[in-house]
Amino acid sequence: MTAPAPAPVLRIGNASGFYGDRFDAVREMLTGGPLDVLTGDYLAELTMLILGRSRLKDPEKGYATTFLRQLEEGLGLAHERGVKIVTNAGGLNPAGLADAVRKLAAKVGVPVTVAHVEGDSLPVPDGFLTANAYLGGAGIAACLRAGADIVVTGRVTDAALVTGPAAAHFGWGPDDLDALAGAVVAGHVLECGTQATGGNYAFFGRHDVRRPGFPLAEIRADGSSVITKHTGTGGVVDIGTVTAQLLYETGGARYAGPDVTARLDTVRLTPDGPDRVRVDGVRGEAPPPTLKAGLTRLGGWRNEVVFVLTGLDVEAKARLVEGQFADALERGGGRPPAEVRWELVRTDRPDADTEEGAGALLRLTVRDQDAEAVGRAVSGAAVELALGSYPGFHVTAPPGKGAPYGVFEAIPVPAGEVEHIAVLPDGSRTPIEPPSRTQELADVDAPPLPGPYPSSGPTRRAPLGLVAGARSGDKGGDANVGVWVRDDDAWRWLAHELTVERLKELLPETADLTVVRHVLPNLRALNFTVHGLLGEGVASQARFDPQAKAVGEWLRSRWLPIPVALLDGADPVPEVTA
Repeated sequence: MTAPAPAPVLRIGNASGFYGDRFDAVREMLTGGPLDVLTGDYLAELTMLILGRSRLKDPEKGYATTFLRQLEEGLGLAHERGVKIVTNAGGLNPAGLADAVRKLAAKVGVPVTVAHVEGDSLPVPDGFLTANAYLGGAGIAACLRAGADIVVTGRVTDAALVTGPAAAHFGWGPDDLDALAGAVVAGHVLECGTQATGGNYAFFGRHDVRRPGFPLAEIRADGSSVITKHTGTGGVVDIGTVTAQLLYETGGARYAGPDVTARLDTVRLTPDGPDRVRVDGVRGEAPPPTLKAGLTRLGGWRNEVVFVLTGLDVEAKARLVEGQFADALERGGGRPPAEVRWELVRTDRPDADTEEGAGALLRLTVRDQDAEAVGRAVSGAAVELALGSYPGFHVTAPPGKGAPYGVFEAIPVPAGEVEHIAVLPDGSRTPIEPPSRTQELADVDAPPLPGPYPSSGPTRRAPLGLVAGARSGDKGGDANVGVWVRDDDAWRWLAHELTVERLKELLPETADLTVVRHVLPNLRALNFTVHGLLGEGVASQARFDPQAKAVGEWLRSRWLPIPVALLDGADPVPEVTA
């Protein structure tokens, strides 16, 4: 008997963009409209460190416990509606979470079959806490083909939560590169939840984004998709929100993964009705022969004190407290911390009508391998200044004893050396072979730029953000800043104006760092990779904005000469002198 043809459209929704996302999103997605598969992304670089420390306290844990609590009511809803659930909430212990889901299902009386994917866990080198390879979606696909209702994974790529179900539904194999690449792009748009529906969006003021709905993708057999959301939910899906998420935490035109390398320079976005954006044209290439592996370790200890400087003489007050603090440490007899960093943030305004408006913040951050070096010696030195320092002395919170910080490192590992095991609902174990075709990752040739925007017209100094959107994020110690515009005239200007040199002028913190610019004409976008901006990564908390979340907004706030014709329709801004 011939198997029935698969439904022409597979509706995959997302209910979590990180560990700690909106708790009721699972119920909202299951009850808000038709859905075939519900995914949840709970893992990030920092999350693996958090789960690693959790597992040290209880070897039975190491997974995202929030997912279990969401399932208490979501399990029955998913079963009633025939929705499959695929999640990486298994973290460091996918088998443990799968068992916990089975126990929960028995407790609430919902007959579901559970499978899991493992093999991402690697031997942990000395001095490290976790080591995990990023697996692809083939193991998820095997579990679903075997009849699983719920599939739990450990560390897989975020997009694998979409490529796996799509491959299972449409029967894709490892050679269906274009289709897989299309699903990777859809998965990348969905992975951060409401960032695709108006959350963290540069032009948020034009939409009601008080409570954005979670996104979903309607995927077809050729890998094309429509990004949308349930009818009646908040937020917006348009070309801009999808472009912003496509640029988030990516780099060049080749977006490599375990299943396929997706060519971001081939992505086409077109409107498909209200809150609907069609994604098609995506080309795929063979994946690289290596997998990304993430390693986390405890990097040392850190402490922080934030002094409030109010009113006049802010810089002199800062110099005073910095000198007093150094003297107090020296008199204390111990050695100073290995790293001492001061940052003066001028949040004060002249002639302020509130005390808070008159205050600036002086942030002291210390780091060292020795907990004692950043503990009582630092907090004691800060507290002892309270009655003998600058006028108006106070701090935002009492100094603490210091806390450990983490470090994330990424290394390549040969795909053939990593186990990838689908543990099916009946308990049998199916090894997933790595792709037989691979291709070393290499930069693409720079595409031709559009003709330059006419330079003869008048310009006006204004913030870049009046004509360009941006979104930024982190990858280990590097930051990426994606910048896009909404029409061809603005693209002709942006492509020639925002060079690496110009970016370094606008963002002086990047001046001494290696910055690489990638041009994506189909998206009218530039994507900058800033190497080393974040030091040892988010967990090390080395920077005021440790995940580079707001670097794009900083860039948009910077003033430069912009053609007046491009500013038509933008909010007026005051003239400033050059």
